[in-house]
Amino acid sequence: MSICPCGSGRDFDECCGPIIAGTAPAATAEALMRARYSAHVVKNFDFIDNSMLPELRDEADHDEMTKWSEEVTWDGLDILETQKGASEDETGDVTFMAKYTVRNIPQMLHERAHFKKVDGVWLYADGEDMSHETFRREAPKVGRNDPCPCGSGKKYKKCCGK
Repeated sequence: MSICPCGSGRDFDECCGPIIAGTAPAATAEALMRARYSAHVVKNFDFIDNSMLPELRDEADHDEMTKWSEEVTWDGLDILETQKGASEDETGDVTFMAKYTVRNIPQMLHERAHFKKVDGVWLYADGEDMSHETFRREAPKVGRNDPCPCGSGKKYKKCCGK
């Protein structure tokens, strides 16, 4: 028996193992997210395919995913937030960070995954990459030769822009 890779601290055979094997359904969106991560770790790509909405399965390249995953070492999963996704819900979102290493380079996937229940079964619907949020400037950019916004009367480059 081994500890489940999903980070729950539970035994794999009592946590994600039955979900991946198809002997127990994921009770929540978070449980499916954890099982999908664990499926990557144990290289069960059929489960990853089958736990997506059917229309996404056509878009996924099983061979490409397998090839990529052979180069990956999964280092941990952190569930940051869940919204809805309980057993009585029809949709749910799980924000997570999955740490992994490719060719000795540590990397991280930060995603908000969307799940949908279809005929009582939780499925992955899509996800938003959260690792590259756009910076939006609230005030206009101050040029080097513009007056300093602090009100000193000096040029920005001679005042706060030093």
